[in-house]
Amino acid sequence: MTPEDEYAEHDEAPPATPAATVVIFRNDPDGGAPQLLMVERSASMNFAGGAAVFPGGRVDDADRDLAATLAAPNADDETIADLAGRVAAVRETIEETGLVVGIDRAVDHAEALAARALLCEQGALAPVLERHGWSLRLGDLTYFARWRPKHRHMRVFDTRFFLADLGTGAVDLLVDDTENTHLFWASAARALELADTGKIKIIFPTRRNLERLAGFANFPDARAQAEAIPARMLTPFVEQRDGVPWLCIPADAGYPVTGEPLDSVTRS
Repeated sequence: MTPEDEYAEHDEAPPATPAATVVIFRNDPDGGAPQLLMVERSASMNFAGGAAVFPGGRVDDADRDLAATLAAPNADDETIADLAGRVAAVRETIEETGLVVGIDRAVDHAEALAARALLCEQGALAPVLERHGWSLRLGDLTYFARWRPKHRHMRVFDTRFFLADLGTGAVDLLVDDTENTHLFWASAARALELADTGKIKIIFPTRRNLERLAGFANFPDARAQAEAIPARMLTPFVEQRDGVPWLCIPADAGYPVTGEPLDSVTRS
């Protein structure tokens, strides 16, 4: 199967695993553009092995169970799916980075470390909330984008992207060395520069999101655009430009760059 075949318009999209990721902003200590937290995935991972991505992972059954308890009575499936994505974003951020976002109070490093240990032991966020007396404040996560590729050569994820703001840069990080090898802060423009010079690898959705994020001077600007352009499902498609296949996304989804030649795309 050729790369172009994977995105053929007549094909039905393959089944997708729900997932969530969070773009975490912090103020640049030197006063420059806001910095974003990125993680480099282990080269042994089947999905995006060796790539730099935002923290996140799949939505699991415990996330959905907790979301159901948070939802209003008679909430529809989409509302519960959104809540489950936010829960997964909080959980995965603790697991992968040691940072705590989306709860009702500030947490110091020692408490975050203990929470992460309990989370790894229990495999669910609910016991961590109970043990530490935390309440979720999922409204702190701003819904930014939703991507659902239709690859044939690898597992497909239906991923909700959220934004979160740390403000200060005075934070401690922990590497989850089962899936990730390195954590780093960089502005969106700097991350793109690192990718263009071959110092990091980024996949198509990450590149498009970094290009979009590079246009924001601060977190409030990013949040305002996310609220003004409601996220919808983005499924990349192939378009012929001067006889060359390009991988593209819709032009009205808030992204300044909507495609690139298919043969230049990093998909795994």
